Amino acid sequence: MDLIPGLPNEIALECLIRLPVDQFSKAASVCRKWNGEIKLPEFLRRRKFSGLTRPVLAMVQSMVATVKKSEGDTALFSTQVYRLSVCDPENGSWYDLPPIPELIDGLPRFCRIVGVGSDLVVIGGCDPDTWRVMDCVFVYNFISGSWRRGADMPGQQRSFFGCASDSDRMIVVAGGHDDEKNAMKSALSYDVVKDEWITLPDMVMERDECKVVFHKGKFHVIGGYPTWAQGHFENDAEVFDTATWQWQLEDDFLSVINTSPHSCIEGDDGRLYLCRGGDVAVKEDPTWQKLAGLPAGITSVAYLTACQGKLILVGRGQFDELYSIYALDLDVESDGKVKKWTKVETSDEYSGHVQYGCCLEI
Repeated sequence: MDLIPGLPNEIALECLIRLPVDQFSKAASVCRKWNGEIKLPEFLRRRKFSGLTRPVLAMVQSMVATVKKSEGDTALFSTQVYRLSVCDPENGSWYDLPPIPELIDGLPRFCRIVGVGSDLVVIGGCDPDTWRVMDCVFVYNFISGSWRRGADMPGQQRSFFGCASDSDRMIVVAGGHDDEKNAMKSALSYDVVKDEWITLPDMVMERDECKVVFHKGKFHVIGGYPTWAQGHFENDAEVFDTATWQWQLEDDFLSVINTSPHSCIEGDDGRLYLCRGGDVAVKEDPTWQKLAGLPAGITSVAYLTACQGKLILVGRGQFDELYSIYALDLDVESDGKVKKWTKVETSDEYSGHVQYGCCLEI
């Protein structure tokens, strides 16, 4: 049976690999032949080899509601109900992922999301009603358009941890705090393909609210703070060496103390970027250099990521209720200055608070 009647299968496959990401699940439901072809690992490899992969930004974002003021006017505000919103930065389109079947009333508060291949993994968080710490794992596959339950995160309760993936199959979860607010130095690894957790060696330091970044082929756990220094962020980092199965401490990694590492990300160019103060800095080993100021009027940054030679920032002003999205082209102008931020037009529906996010290449 031909993939597309009247066309050689080679040509038909070239048509299929050009489908937009949000159409994969619909195409897979057309017939058994298409379903089998689209779900093969070779399908995504061929799409990538042909230069057809596209960035997908996924965010844990609050719903936006309208409230009527006493004067009769209406205003928009971010609610406490969070869902997974997805943005295609190339065409500016937005859509919601289907809710997790077990969590139809909203995502766990402060959950983490990580992109691994064509999977989006949701880990942990707190029950939005009882505030009970959750260890559940849910995996959404962009090809099938469906959710599956992953193996629960093992060990003691863990909140406000850092996590990142190698974009292939492995996720590292590190730090955070337990149910008594004690900072943790334990770490775990999750194999998405095998659906298995592995306990890693403890880090050197306790690290609550740390950031994990996969950088230069290794997992970096950046910043955070120990129990005794509540909210006072350290400026060092620990790097996990898979060859020696040990953590290596890197002092003065962030250069400045008491800076939250939550916005630290690796760009397409392999460099690290971080929002600190009113600027965005880039790490030019071994130091950080100012790249650009924040967009005009932005005082709070909820999320920073990088894709296709651009930085994407979600933030708001001091007195704003809703959030705005900006893009910064990292290509250097002829005069040596970096281009200015440009505002990305976004509907009010997708202007809610962003708790966490990740970028996938599908």
